Amino acid sequence: MTKLFLMTALTAISFSSVIAQDSVRVSTKKAKRDWSKIDLSSRADDHFLIQFGSDNWAGKPDSIRTKGFSRHFNMYLMLDKPFKTDPRFSIAGGLGIGSSNIFFEKTVIDIAGKTNSNRLVFQNADSLNHFKKYKLVTAYAEVPIELRYSSNPENGNKSWKLALGVKVGTMLDAHTKGKEPQDKNDNTIAGQAKVVEKEKSKKFFNGTRIATTFRIGYGHFSLYGAYQVNSLIKDGFGPQIKPWSIGLCLSGL
Repeated sequence: MTKLFLMTALTAISFSSVIAQDSVRVSTKKAKRDWSKIDLSSRADDHFLIQFGSDNWAGKPDSIRTKGFSRHFNMYLMLDKPFKTDPRFSIAGGLGIGSSNIFFEKTVIDIAGKTNSNRLVFQNADSLNHFKKYKLVTAYAEVPIELRYSSNPENGNKSWKLALGVKVGTMLDAHTKGKEPQDKNDNTIAGQAKVVEKEKSKKFFNGTRIATTFRIGYGHFSLYGAYQVNSLIKDGFGPQIKPWSIGLCLSGL
C-alpha cells in the first residue's frame, strides 16, 4: 500500500508537470486568451465531495497487528473561487467530517488507560480471550483547503482536474469496537455470539489532525490521497504513527 500511495503521488506530480508544459506551449503558439469573456455560469464547482478508500499507518511497529480492509469515509462542503486572471485555477475551502476505521488481529487496545495511564497499550491477545472483529474508530471535524486546476473551466464534467491541499481537523470521537468474543482457541464463547463492546476515550490521541492532500481525475471522479503530518498519538504516549489514506472521490454541484 505504501508503494501504491507513492506511485499515485508521483503520478499527480507528473500530471501537474505536463499541465504546466502544455500551458507554456499553448501560450507560445497562440495569443493570450481573454479569460474575462468565458462563460462560467454553468461551471461545476465541486462544492460537494464524498471520499471512500483504504487507510493505513506509517511508522507502525510490528507489534501493532492491523488486518483486513481498514477504511475511511469523508464528506465535505466547499466553496470555490476561480482566479480572475486564469479561471483554470481556483482556491477552495470548506468544512466536513472525516472518519477512519482501523481493524486489528487478536489485539486489545487499552484506549482508556486502565492498565497503564502513561501509554497507549496495544496488547497481543493470542493467548487471551479476544474479539473476532475489533477496530479503532476516529472521527474529525475538518477544514479542507485546495488549490485546484481544471483543464476546461467552462465544462467541469468534461475536464481533467488536479487539486493539492491541506486539511486541519479536530477530533470528535475515538473509540474501540469489538464483536463476537472468542477464547484463545478462536472458538466463539457460548451465548456471546452477538455481543458488541465499545470503549470511548480521546486521552492518548492528538486533538488536532493536519494532513496534506491531493486529487487527480476527470469529471466527477478522481483518485485522491492524504498523509497526516503530525502523529495520531500524543508525544510520549505511544509510537509516532502517521496515518495515510488513498481512495476514490465523487465530486459535484
